[in-house]
Amino acid sequence: MSALQEQYVVDTEGNKTAVILSLERYERLMEDLHDLAIVAERREEEPISLEGMKRRLERDGLL
Repeated sequence: MSALQEQYVVDTEGNKTAVILSLERYERLMEDLHDLAIVAERREEEPISLEGMKRRLERDGLL
């Protein structure tokens, strides 16, 4: 983990208006956001059993 902590940009009244993150932290946040978007897109899909997934992977030649 990076030793850099986030830094805040404040206006003249001391209100936080922006944040500066390490590139590593930013990339992790973007990956998390992408994962959440995928979950949201797929939330209406019907779940499948482990056996069903195994059959699908075997059918597709991936297992």
